[in-house]
Amino acid sequence: MAHAAPTAHRRPTWQSADMAHLSKSAYVRPLLAGLVYGVWAAFIQRQTGPVDAGNVFYGILCGVLFAGIMFALARIGPRLRREFHAAAYGVFTGVAAGYLHSLTNESVLSSTVIGLFVGLGVGLAAFYRYYTRED
Repeated sequence: MAHAAPTAHRRPTWQSADMAHLSKSAYVRPLLAGLVYGVWAAFIQRQTGPVDAGNVFYGILCGVLFAGIMFALARIGPRLRREFHAAAYGVFTGVAAGYLHSLTNESVLSSTVIGLFVGLGVGLAAFYRYYTRED
């Protein structure tokens, strides 16, 4: 005789409620993105000179800040309405891209335009993703 498969998934009792919704990717994605951003910022700031302790510290600082903000946005973002969630990601990536462009000693206007277009593109893509996957 065939039986129906159970539909309720049980969580082990040793897991707390906070740990249940956090997976490895909740930590790995911001760390890897922060690592890439920090190396990229340190490389641009170095400007073909020798690598010194200041460049390494600058890269670590930029990477930690980027990863921290990305992690906080991933934790707080789902509680926001989809418009604000998408706008938060757009502003974050726009500021990050504009700052990286400003390290190349280009004009402030050029960095602002690059950041604006990158942020606008990411914000629109994020809004489309959240709008089509809403509950």
